[in-house]
Amino acid sequence: MISISYSRSILFRLLVIITLAIGVSWSVFLPNHSSYIIPLGILLIIAVYSTFRYFNRINRQISYFFSAVKNDDYTLQLPRKIKDPIIEDLYHQMTEVNLQIQKIRIENRQFEQYFQSMLEHSATGIFSFDPRGFVIHANSAFRMMIGRDVFTHISQLEQIDNKLYNTVRDIKPSEHKLVALPTERGTIQLSLKAAAFKNGEEELMLLSVQDIHHELDEKELDSWLKLIRVLMHEIMNSIAPITSLSESLAGYFKKEGKVKTPEEIDEKVISTTLKGLEVIRGQGTGLMSFVESYRRLTRLPAPNLQPVRIADLIENIVMLSRSFDPDSGVRFRTKCSDPDLEWMADEKLLTQVLINLLKNSVQALSDRENPVIEITAGLNSSSHLEIFVKDNGPGIPKELMDQIFVPFFTTRESGSGIGLSLSRQIMRLHGGSLTVRSVPNQETVFCMRF
Repeated sequence: MISISYSRSILFRLLVIITLAIGVSWSVFLPNHSSYIIPLGILLIIAVYSTFRYFNRINRQISYFFSAVKNDDYTLQLPRKIKDPIIEDLYHQMTEVNLQIQKIRIENRQFEQYFQSMLEHSATGIFSFDPRGFVIHANSAFRMMIGRDVFTHISQLEQIDNKLYNTVRDIKPSEHKLVALPTERGTIQLSLKAAAFKNGEEELMLLSVQDIHHELDEKELDSWLKLIRVLMHEIMNSIAPITSLSESLAGYFKKEGKVKTPEEIDEKVISTTLKGLEVIRGQGTGLMSFVESYRRLTRLPAPNLQPVRIADLIENIVMLSRSFDPDSGVRFRTKCSDPDLEWMADEKLLTQVLINLLKNSVQALSDRENPVIEITAGLNSSSHLEIFVKDNGPGIPKELMDQIFVPFFTTRESGSGIGLSLSRQIMRLHGGSLTVRSVPNQETVFCMRF
């Protein structure tokens, strides 16, 4: 509507100017009509000035409107009824646009208030800051964690705890960090997760901070209870026969509550006593071996980090693994995404982890047809090293999945039960993890993630 009327108005004004220009030219070249030059010239000047003023008026109103929008001034009021229908229609359209912008702005504010309310009611601490360290927003949960009513710059964290400040300052997008924070209520364990996003041309960092002290306490208590149950089971299995046998042997040397005389003790009693003492010694040796295993588990050395060529490590481990059970018929498949891939690690400790995993897989495949073990290594999407050990064995029952990493838990009579727990601890010393997934009667996959 407005474009058609505007086009017609411009066309009419151009036609008037062209007609008057032709008239002035006609008066100049025809001497008999020279008297028309002045009035036609005046009319031409008036038409040009009117057209210029008309364009300037419209441009000025449009510029004024956009300037108001640019400066977030939505109180702009335009006259509703004027003589020029084109200008009136233009004002009407600009008013509609202005109302629409106001509506969008109100909706955005409502959404902003809604999300801010969500953040404020969240039990997880959340805050964001710019590259200079200035805090854009920090919810009440985080301010409560650090004991500050006002939090405007991450440098304020240095006054609370230097380790927390360094972690927040150096954390990278997608990283996950754990920090122990001393407070008046005691030490709390904070889990920090970072994400980056852009606000215009500026890149901001968003951090979620969660107090996981309670969860860690529950996990720690659960782990201790499992460990105590296993320890009591193993110790009782060793002590109960010793106690029973000791009572039986003592009975050979008593009669009616009194100690027998040397004449009453024959060679059979002595022979039986010696055999019993041998059994007690054997049980004692086994218990000492069990305690030594526990000592090994709790006294792992710190990793001696050196560049390790992953492809060579896997090749050497497979060569060692073939000697576990040469007649098992297990086929090994290996794949390394990059033959030159290196990682900073303790080669001896990693060798121990892989040997434990492959030994378990070989034993699990003892009764399987076409037994295969696959070892693959490479970098994941976060450029972290992952090594997978996969076998097509019977799998791990769901009820045992939570127990296989518990120290001394084993389903094999000859197993010590510390292989997997030792392996997981070695991975933790490398700043990594050891996880497992299993599909019964199909596959079991252990993942070493650094």
